[in-house]
Amino acid sequence: MSKSFRGTFTVMITPYDAEGRVDLKAMADLTEWQIRNGIHGLIPLGSTGEFLSLSEEERDGVASTVIDTAAGRVPVLIGTGAEDTREALRLSRKAEAMGADGVMIIPPFYSTPTDDELVHHYRTVAEGIGIPIMVYNNPATANVDLKPALVARIAEIDGCDYIKESTLEVTRVRDIIRLCGDRMTVFGGILGFESFVEGAQGWVAVASNVAPRPLSRLFELVADEDDVREAHALYMKWLPVIEAVGGQRYVAGTKALLTHMGFGAGAPRPPRLPLPADVDAAMRDIVDSFGLRFTL
Repeated sequence: MSKSFRGTFTVMITPYDAEGRVDLKAMADLTEWQIRNGIHGLIPLGSTGEFLSLSEEERDGVASTVIDTAAGRVPVLIGTGAEDTREALRLSRKAEAMGADGVMIIPPFYSTPTDDELVHHYRTVAEGIGIPIMVYNNPATANVDLKPALVARIAEIDGCDYIKESTLEVTRVRDIIRLCGDRMTVFGGILGFESFVEGAQGWVAVASNVAPRPLSRLFELVADEDDVREAHALYMKWLPVIEAVGGQRYVAGTKALLTHMGFGAGAPRPPRLPLPADVDAAMRDIVDSFGLRFTL
């Protein structure tokens, strides 16, 4: 039986060493630190993990490192998106064989598939694996928008049980829940607090790379304790960190913050560039003002 996913899940960065190689020791350390600091789940090889900038050997190393280090303590979903349906299925089967609890799949991001083609894409992968799929809607990067009516069709597919809804239209959370009922569990992709208030059962967060404990607590306050007022106060406190890794800074900004915290995140891979000096200095100020530190 598959695990039920809920809570704040970190979409993890991929650390590199000084020569730009994937640093699997640092990947293991980040995984351990996340779990010790109360994160509810982990997702390597998403957009924040620069999955399109990694070789297959590197992706395999990242996936197996996170799965093995987590050792069942929290769910691990592996990003297995691909332009070719056959490739998405192959990567998903490989993730399942490694011991992943689920996979997160962004739609094909170049071919601008029709609704029928998208349904076929997800059905093909779901029928070929035995672990759940988190459908990933991110029209800003995927060139495809999975609107609530289409999500309702995908929710009819056994195994397509979750969605990461990454738009700024929080009413989509409401509409997906209304149209899908318990067939689709919604995770916010950008708006955590707002999505929780609308009934989302999770958040795939970038900022929890650097602040796993408070952003996990944010979910617990709303979803488990029904304390929206206290959650809002916590949200407003940590909003500068959330905003610091928003937009185009989701990779470089997160890595800069972690580096200033004492974690060897490395620079992003081109075409992404490190932050300009003045922005990097602002990131250091955020780390200092919040007292953020990476210590195992």
